[in-house]
Amino acid sequence: MSFISYLINGISLGSVYAIIALGYTMVYGIAKMLNFAHGDVIMIGAYVVMAAMTGMGLHPAVAIILAAVFCTVLGIVIESVAYRPLLNAASSLAVLITAIGVSYLLQNIALLVFGANTISFPKALSLPAISLADGALTITGEAIVTIVSCIVIMVVLNVFIHESKAGQAMLAVSEDKGAAQLMGINVNGTIALTFAIGSALAAFAGVLLCSAYPTLTPYTGAMPGIKAFVAAVFGGIGSIPGALIGGLLLGIIEIFGKAYISSQMADAIVFGVLILILLVKPTGILGKNIQEKV
Repeated sequence: MSFISYLINGISLGSVYAIIALGYTMVYGIAKMLNFAHGDVIMIGAYVVMAAMTGMGLHPAVAIILAAVFCTVLGIVIESVAYRPLLNAASSLAVLITAIGVSYLLQNIALLVFGANTISFPKALSLPAISLADGALTITGEAIVTIVSCIVIMVVLNVFIHESKAGQAMLAVSEDKGAAQLMGINVNGTIALTFAIGSALAAFAGVLLCSAYPTLTPYTGAMPGIKAFVAAVFGGIGSIPGALIGGLLLGIIEIFGKAYISSQMADAIVFGVLILILLVKPTGILGKNIQEKV
């Protein structure tokens, strides 16, 4: 039963990585930018939930909605102030440096507001655990909510992108920004919408992450953000199904690495597997080779 328990924990953790990876893969797929500040938006969302529940006494559901709205606005502000001026930059290095700068800015703002001490995250998801096989296997309520939420988010996002007018605009911008603009699509608005969706999902992922591991610091989102980026690369960055596959694969590898090899070596194992996958398939599992015309 321990194997199944580890597998469920891996799928649960991988579901969180998949939700976070959606932000990376959508922004890269549409704007061709790597938003390395995305992990810190997770941390900001978790702090908003914590402040709303403990400081304002709000119901967890209301606190989560408030965090999603706050992070949505934050994502739009980050895109318009930090990234939009660099949309047509000659070098992608400028965008990368700006993303790192925004990441450190958010971390230091959190340090100034909340301090460097580790805070116990309030119980935002209070669901009973499920016992199977006469108690030999227990699935926590947080794990169930995380896995179900990941599936629902992936389905809704796929339907939104392929069925809605805004989603069709996203697909058009991802193919060719210039041609999309000539067809009357608001490219800047579409990119801003992408950041908004990714940031809202980051807030929800922050709640799921901190509910499973109930501690919070200004650096909480740093490593999960990096691992979610790895998950996006695993699955093929730019592919939404790839983000799901990459996230689940990453979570399972990490949990099994901790359980059967070494908890200290788990991160090294994850990045080692990434290197092996990229050696075999440089574009990721569902990534496609794109030939650029010169």
